[in-house]
Amino acid sequence: MLAFHRVPHLDGLSSPLAEDPQGFTAPLHRSRALRATAAPRGRATPAAPPPADRPLRLLIVNRSNANFLPLITAHYEQHPDVEVRTLDLAADPELAPLAKGLQRMMERSVGGQVPYGRKIEQALRPHLDWADTVFVDWCTVAAAFLTLVDPGTTRVVVRLHSFEALSYWPHIIDFSRIDDLVFVGAHVRDLVTATVPRLQGDGASRLHVIHNAMDLAAFRNSKHPDARFTLALVGIGQVAKDPRWAVEVPRLLRRHDDRYRLLLVGGGMNPETGPAVHAYHERLERDLARLEPSGAVRRTGHTDDMPTALQEAGVILSTSVRESFHCGFVEGAASGAVPVVRDWPFFAGRAQGARTLFPSDWVVGTPEEAARRILATTATEETWLKAGQAAAEHALSAWDWTVVRDDFDRLLLGGHRKVQQ
Repeated sequence: MLAFHRVPHLDGLSSPLAEDPQGFTAPLHRSRALRATAAPRGRATPAAPPPADRPLRLLIVNRSNANFLPLITAHYEQHPDVEVRTLDLAADPELAPLAKGLQRMMERSVGGQVPYGRKIEQALRPHLDWADTVFVDWCTVAAAFLTLVDPGTTRVVVRLHSFEALSYWPHIIDFSRIDDLVFVGAHVRDLVTATVPRLQGDGASRLHVIHNAMDLAAFRNSKHPDARFTLALVGIGQVAKDPRWAVEVPRLLRRHDDRYRLLLVGGGMNPETGPAVHAYHERLERDLARLEPSGAVRRTGHTDDMPTALQEAGVILSTSVRESFHCGFVEGAASGAVPVVRDWPFFAGRAQGARTLFPSDWVVGTPEEAARRILATTATEETWLKAGQAAAEHALSAWDWTVVRDDFDRLLLGGHRKVQQ
């Protein structure tokens, strides 16, 4: 818990794990306790192929966070060859008290906590016996909890987003009981496999990269007339979003034209999270206090209607130090805003990162480069509209749910089921 404390990894602009994955995790790999905790316990029988004589029974599992599941769940609930159940471990009265407690989960993985193990088995077995496939979102406590029992012939699929790569969870999970591990970005996959080398060993989970499920077509709306000069950053509630980097961009642009302004969309940071967040929040507030009176920056607060909010955006920014995908940025691109993404520092210079996920001309290294790209693409209304249209077409063709759902069908249904049109 000390090695993966949130301050050095989540509440700052760098992480020792991201800077040196193998070096940072080397003590863990030398630890007999950690090796025993993560030792493969396997399953008595391999996962069975999908049934040929009835619909596939799909159990979709999360624990208090189903934010990235609605499109996936709805798709399979409407699929004629799939029967769906959903399970929120935090909401289930029997499972909720069992699906927590890092220490007892680790003790159970090395043979201790026998009564606890019997309770888990008794509570999970009906769900596992019903399901042909279990899809667990987030590679955290739900995945660790589920793999404390032998899944039998049920196939287990787990999706890992981003912050899990900087947490202790992948280091204690028994991946021998996970058939398929899904990443939302190749750069996250590379970081996790560098820190958890057993994921590349014999008998390891099959690894996949499938982007987030997003209904991007819903963002194709007309822009407000003055949107050309409006930059938008969606999501400012975490230090990792680094809104101070974003604030520097309109400062530079307004030296050329004071019509440029920054729109900050979303709820702010909670300074009570800890000292590191508090310090960053204080610096950000000082920045904003200097810029808001002139109209250079405006905060909208939280909104449930992102398509409407993005009608104001002529340029969409991603200024984060790390992302797995950055849905808000991609939604902005789909809306026809000109995309400008920082070369996310956690992954910059590596084989995979922002420069491989997005078209190269979208990616910049500094606020100065961002300002130059914005000045060039918004020089005239014609150039701005043309750049925004190209961005929208790319986003829809690469990441819309109508494209990504086929990847999910191939993963979850395979060749045994018809891909739904």
